[in-house]
Amino acid sequence: MEGIMHHLILKKSVLHIFAVLVAIVLFYPVQTPAEETIKNLKNKVEKASKFLSKNGQSGISEFMGQDNQWKAEPYIFVYDLSGTIIGHPVKPKLVGRNLMGLKDIKGNMFAAEFVRIAKEKGSGWSEYWWPKPGEKKASLKASYIMRVPGQNMLVGAGVYDVSKNDAIAMAGK
Repeated sequence: MEGIMHHLILKKSVLHIFAVLVAIVLFYPVQTPAEETIKNLKNKVEKASKFLSKNGQSGISEFMGQDNQWKAEPYIFVYDLSGTIIGHPVKPKLVGRNLMGLKDIKGNMFAAEFVRIAKEKGSGWSEYWWPKPGEKKASLKASYIMRVPGQNMLVGAGVYDVSKNDAIAMAGK
């Protein structure tokens, strides 16, 4: 009789552990790699915005060095609010160019949209076509744009092969 009781208690314990594991798998939110990338991108843009808010124009040089935290993917780009690139760690030849009238391959005036987002909303997502680093062919890109508080500039970073709507859904906003 004692052996049967021990067996029933053990069986009941195993069932409890199994139920807990099933509940964890079903109800614990798991981030996909893409969701994690989007959230990290958004956090990096917010960090860059705070950095430039504190350091102003003198902080721009931090975005241009060879080995800096802003160059690693997703890289941070900086525009002034007239649409001129003032910091781009991956394509430094773009610095000083005003892109307000530039259209991507689909006709999107992305720089104008960046400026509009920064001025009207303060932050938000944009979708456009831009070449991946090292490539010439344009790819779909969603970028998170944020105005730098107290400065006449915006910062942004993007992820390739993700739509604006997917980025918004993955960011949870």
